[in-house]
Amino acid sequence: MNQSLRLAFCSMVTAVSAILMFLAGVIPVGTYAIPALAGVLLLAVVVELGPGWSWSVYLAVSLLSAWICADKEAVLFFVLLFGCYPILKAGIEKKAGRLFGTVLKFALFNFAAILEFFLATCLLSVPRSSYTVFGVYLPWVFLAAGNLVFAVYDYALSLLAAAYWKKWHGMVSKWLHSR
Repeated sequence: MNQSLRLAFCSMVTAVSAILMFLAGVIPVGTYAIPALAGVLLLAVVVELGPGWSWSVYLAVSLLSAWICADKEAVLFFVLLFGCYPILKAGIEKKAGRLFGTVLKFALFNFAAILEFFLATCLLSVPRSSYTVFGVYLPWVFLAAGNLVFAVYDYALSLLAAAYWKKWHGMVSKWLHSR
């Protein structure tokens, strides 16, 4: 496989993901959705080149996002969960059974969500009032709702991976293996 084409492919995914992360600071509701979308792009790298190259892309996007993205909470979401999740998901589903894999994925999500909450409130000074609805402090309710959304995200990621494999893998793989 041509190393230059691998590098070009990873560079394109890195660039598009970094641009998306930049937009998280421009689009008000982008804090949650854009890191998830930027992470989805890593699926192609995982499928085509495996986890080694995927971790490099994840690291590059994380560093670029920390540097250029105004919404640091979105950067935390990408770094702690959405950027690494497509890579980890592939490994978990390959090695763990269905039940243990599901438990492991939800444990990963909950750990990342709780860590993000504490880092956002302590380091980024996100006001605790942003976790308040009608004067009631509800971070655990948000975590429960986040688990439901994560279940949908995980399922959608599986569908996107299958669709990518069916529609794009042949063409991209042929391009990456050309001399």
